Amino acid sequence: MITDHGRNHKEVKLEHGNLHVFANDEVFASLENKVYEMADNNLRIPRHVYMSYTPDAHVGIGTCIGTTAVWNMSDGFVSPSIVGSDIGCGMRVHMTSLHKEDLQEKSLRRKLIQAIEKYVPTHERASSHYKNVRADKVVMEGLYGLPSEYIPDRYSPEERRSLTHVEHAKFEFDHDHLDEIPEKNWKRAWQQIGTLGGGNHFVEIQYIKLNEEKRSIAEQWGLFDGQIVVMIHSGSRAWGGMLGPRYTKDFKQVMGLWGVESPDRNLVYAPINTEQGQRYIHLMYSALNYAVVNRHMIAYGVREGFKDVFGSDFEMPVLYDLMHNYALKEFHRNQPMLVHRKGATRALPAGHFLNRESYKETGHPALIPGSMGTSSYIMVGEQGGEKNFYSICHGAGRIRSRRATKELITVDEFAQSMKVGTDDEVLVNHRTLKSILDECPQAYKDVDQIIDSVVGADLASVVAECKPMAVIKGV
Repeated sequence: MITDHGRNHKEVKLEHGNLHVFANDEVFASLENKVYEMADNNLRIPRHVYMSYTPDAHVGIGTCIGTTAVWNMSDGFVSPSIVGSDIGCGMRVHMTSLHKEDLQEKSLRRKLIQAIEKYVPTHERASSHYKNVRADKVVMEGLYGLPSEYIPDRYSPEERRSLTHVEHAKFEFDHDHLDEIPEKNWKRAWQQIGTLGGGNHFVEIQYIKLNEEKRSIAEQWGLFDGQIVVMIHSGSRAWGGMLGPRYTKDFKQVMGLWGVESPDRNLVYAPINTEQGQRYIHLMYSALNYAVVNRHMIAYGVREGFKDVFGSDFEMPVLYDLMHNYALKEFHRNQPMLVHRKGATRALPAGHFLNRESYKETGHPALIPGSMGTSSYIMVGEQGGEKNFYSICHGAGRIRSRRATKELITVDEFAQSMKVGTDDEVLVNHRTLKSILDECPQAYKDVDQIIDSVVGADLASVVAECKPMAVIKGV
């Protein structure tokens, strides 16, 4: 049974609970049966408070990407499956003083790509350039664990944007849980700081078009029409990746001891207040610290590349950094709750107490990537987001697997979507498009329909549309 609440909000009654779906009619009609099957499996977890899908929802491992799931801290559950394997994966945007016209020449964009690749390792097995960054400091202290030379605004202690204009600069947790981490994991974490990773991770050079209705907010944030910005998508790399399999195994063992059965072997969970639940939450926070530092150091490398091209005085202040794979303790309905977001972005409105001080007045930037070659968006949360625990989409959302994309989409179709051969070509760092065909726009939903769904549901509004000019992908 489906209840239509209006404004792109439908409530689907499933066997084990109700699922809220925020999507326009076209997107809602496109959702496959499997996403509802997975939602019902998730709703079997006892004492759930709320569960929803954003319009980019699609099948994942154990849980759909695009899920928000909530439990009370007092008697609730935590699920690694509803956090996802790339813990802390998220977005970051940096501003520049450049205008679109400054990068109109394709040769200059190509030069910039090559300069950035000198500082941002893109090969899967490449090692970090930052040998004086300590993995233990990063994991325990987040951005505060970096040597001061990597905080580019260190000359202004009263306004350190690198630390204040981020969703979280540091997560507190019990460091004793780190004692059980094998030495090989520490070594790999050290080697990967500031590296991009593969899959859908990227560095993208974009220009922006402001939404007139939100121009005032955009200008308060430092944005202007035609401005060149840099969008970064990456996560906690191997540090977060090792936690998923490790603790999925632990959770399966205790579920077996309790006699708990899950219809999906990839869906695991445990009460928050158990030994297993607490250990996972604390180590998840360590991965969130690693993730925000990793994006920061990627951005540091991008800035060095821009300096090589535009001079040593070039600045690239951060607009915002946020995550879309995590479980956080938040206060809703006057009580503490554990809010899982797997492929979902928090979008707090103006005046919300959880906003960083820098964005109390306006609400913070919510950063939504499109697919390669399509627009991305900078949004801001609206008061109506309260009904969905202030969660919005995290991107376009896949409609085809990587294998299916390679079988169904031709390189010529991909090239056309990237405007190859024209003055507006979106340049990439790969020699051939064939090597990244599985990340073509045709593998994803129409991001404009996703944004329309979010805006129509009164969850968030568009502040700026970001048009791609050059993309750097992992090799």
